[in-house]
Amino acid sequence: MSWSERIAQGLQSRRQADAYRRRLAIIGGNGPRLQYRGRQYLNFSSNDYLGLARNPDIIAAWAEGASAHGVGSGGSGHVAGYSEAHRDLEQRLAGWLGYERALLFNAGYAANQGLIAALVAKGDMVLADKLSHASLLEAAVLSPGQLRRFHHNDAGSLRQLTRAECTGNRLAITEGIFSMDGDSAPLAALQRGIADAGGWLLVDDAHGFGVVGEQGRGSAWQQGCHPELLVVTFGKAAGVAGAAVLCAEPVAEYLLQYARHLIYSTAMPPAQVCAIGASLDAIIRGDGLRAQLGRNITRFRAGAAGLGYRLAPSASAIQPLLVGENGRALELTESLRERGCWLTAIRPPTVPVGGARLRITLTAAHQSADIDCLLEALADVRRPA
Repeated sequence: MSWSERIAQGLQSRRQADAYRRRLAIIGGNGPRLQYRGRQYLNFSSNDYLGLARNPDIIAAWAEGASAHGVGSGGSGHVAGYSEAHRDLEQRLAGWLGYERALLFNAGYAANQGLIAALVAKGDMVLADKLSHASLLEAAVLSPGQLRRFHHNDAGSLRQLTRAECTGNRLAITEGIFSMDGDSAPLAALQRGIADAGGWLLVDDAHGFGVVGEQGRGSAWQQGCHPELLVVTFGKAAGVAGAAVLCAEPVAEYLLQYARHLIYSTAMPPAQVCAIGASLDAIIRGDGLRAQLGRNITRFRAGAAGLGYRLAPSASAIQPLLVGENGRALELTESLRERGCWLTAIRPPTVPVGGARLRITLTAAHQSADIDCLLEALADVRRPA
């Protein structure tokens, strides 16, 4: 099969399965309202959970950082791209989250890939929650170690897998709050399970950082758990972009020698680092935003309870409306957009086959009236024509 034939076949396969992905050029996708082709919609697809992406103080910090440092970092952090701004933010994050070190990465995907690729060697075993993010699972598959998947949020299943023979080290990986289901991992139980086998726990807390825990410190802090490896990202609740790995001093030094995503990528611009610092200020004093988000979640779930839909048991900002069939998810998305609500159909391979859904995300920037409009639209599309 030629390259052209393979590509044509792959595209046709996606179309036939109602799984074809398209990007739409919109305006304001990081706010509670967006525009597409001149029409305004209520946006229920943004991960900007605290509404910080348009925070004036954070915008000003980015602008001031660009004025002081320029718009780019100039190179890899191992060459000329690591600045005092990077160092100060890493130290601040580490102290605030209770770790010896923090290392900044350009994205959560890069952090997960770089971390697992650097650590996992031949003979090691990676034990992953079966619903872990693609960045974690892909890195584990590509590593020289053996990947085994435990049942979702099941510490007993993890313990059972640790009984398998392993000539190297064991690494358990999970998310703090799962990006597609919105539920939380039992982190303390998972850590006990892997620790009893002499292994480490890696937690990707992209969707918990900023939202849960004291001052928004995240899922592990909330559960009284201190994983050996913690990944936090700044493109969700922090409203900016980038990520950080939290770890012990020797691990950080090891990653600086072996994490290729860190070594060979141009470093995060200092201006962005300044914006993340301002975002961290907003997160720390953001109890009111977290309370507003909580009220919006409660209002939505209470209103949706009697509408006849199947919602995932999520207490987070991620509220999956489970549909099942890809075609039905696409139809429902279009019907809701006709009624002014912007949602996105999530289909395999992002979720398991038969698990197509609308991934509803709520933010602190939504008003009560916005939630009510969504509920009315959902009720309307359930009524007979």
